[in-house]
Amino acid sequence: MRGSMVSQLWTSIADAGRELVWSRFGARRRSAAQLCADLLSTRGEASGAALARELVEAYRTMPAGERLAFFHTLAADYAVDPQRVRTAATRYTEAPGPATLERLRRAIESPRLELFRRMNMAPNGTRALVRLRAELLEHLAEHPALGEVDADLHALLSSWFNPGFLSLSRIDWNSPASLLEKLVRYERVHRMQGLEDLRRRLAADRRCFAFFHPALPDEPLIFVQVALVEGLADRIQPLIDRAAEIGDPATADTAIFYSISNCQEGLRGVSLGNFLIKLVVADLQRELPQLRTFATLSPIPGFRRWLDAERAANGGLLDAPARATLARLDTPGWMEDEPALEALRPLLMGLCAHYLVRVRQNGRPYDPVARFHLGNGARLERLNWLGDTSEKGLAESAGLLVNYRYDPAAIERNHEALVNGGEVVHSSAIRTLLPKLPEPA
Repeated sequence: MRGSMVSQLWTSIADAGRELVWSRFGARRRSAAQLCADLLSTRGEASGAALARELVEAYRTMPAGERLAFFHTLAADYAVDPQRVRTAATRYTEAPGPATLERLRRAIESPRLELFRRMNMAPNGTRALVRLRAELLEHLAEHPALGEVDADLHALLSSWFNPGFLSLSRIDWNSPASLLEKLVRYERVHRMQGLEDLRRRLAADRRCFAFFHPALPDEPLIFVQVALVEGLADRIQPLIDRAAEIGDPATADTAIFYSISNCQEGLRGVSLGNFLIKLVVADLQRELPQLRTFATLSPIPGFRRWLDAERAANGGLLDAPARATLARLDTPGWMEDEPALEALRPLLMGLCAHYLVRVRQNGRPYDPVARFHLGNGARLERLNWLGDTSEKGLAESAGLLVNYRYDPAAIERNHEALVNGGEVVHSSAIRTLLPKLPEPA
């Protein structure tokens, strides 16, 4: 409701500023490049809101090729001025103080940042900028020069979507239909076929929580699905089976976080989930004080990719017998072959434990899901053999799933161990798998 009122207010301000803009710049249709220049040169709130709305609308109606050209204009024409930075840095070096420091701060900030701030004055401006970044991200691989534009947008959105501005809401079957439909569309980890799948995932023994932002009140930013069960879950199919019997949450002793989905591609890299799980744990503890264990049942999306690279490499971790055993993964239907399963199980479990505990990228766990949960203070608890036998699960991790355990009393200590010492805190069950492989040199 509040977000709608704010949007209506900015719309009325933009309407009031339209005639001011026409009197100053004329009523002719302006290009996006000209609108950017006009917006940065305008000081009034009403005229600024009107120009921001016009720029957002101009971008929205651009063909794809023009949008790419617009991104390059932002990169080339609104970048930091190196000479201005050098001059400001020299003056600060010669006379350090608040005034010269402020000039230096302004010099190193690109004009793009101020342009984006002013675009945010448009009605639904925040939503437009999130979508703009989502489209920008599609071009980064082929157009690395746009990286500076993305860095500026990422910095702004990280500030605007600080967890302190977000609200946590529980979603149930009585939530608005438009929101329920979005959950089906946004679910990334275990896809839903329709509202009947969602109905089961919102049943009495399930919980769903999402973060919302005042500027996007009707759009979930990230949501987590929770199963209330007895004991540590080791397979995903029973949790997402629409025909599964509904349990009694009063008898549950464990909360299993089995799916976390980011909804807005334009917020990629903006930290949203770190606080989500901690807040949900606190909420569940208040509602169901008998819960003793809080853990995930998580995919291992990078394992097969890493394993296939090891298989293709000469030497390394794998000897000839291991390579011969792993070749069975290339045979269709290998998971129905009992002798193959018997040979593969100890090898894959040991390799996966090694992958999760020891394999690093830039000093952090290589696997993206592991990086998230371990960085969030979880403990690597248990590997689950054939925990996900879906096509996706077999392709990503040979069917393996992992439990990360969130112990409220140890979350901060585990987090510090990883970020300060590089230690992946793990259970004895994981430790028994590690001696199967040597420590990397």
